[in-house]
Amino acid sequence: MVMNILIEDAEKLEYLTSTNKWSKKPDDGKNFGLLDVALAAAKLETMGKFNIVGYNSSNHELFNLNSGHGKIE
Repeated sequence: MVMNILIEDAEKLEYLTSTNKWSKKPDDGKNFGLLDVALAAAKLETMGKFNIVGYNSSNHELFNLNSGHGKIE
């Protein structure tokens, strides 16, 4: 199983892409590779609540690995 590590905006249910835009499709989400890398990046994003999710693109399964809040403007 190949698992992608994505940042999900928990309020909008969108995923951060490699072009720093947001998409409703997890397949478009940027793979951060490691939980710690995704968590550090998510904390720098201007957003409310976020989830770090594992995504298996072969069966489209998502599962929550961690959560937190982004930076406040």
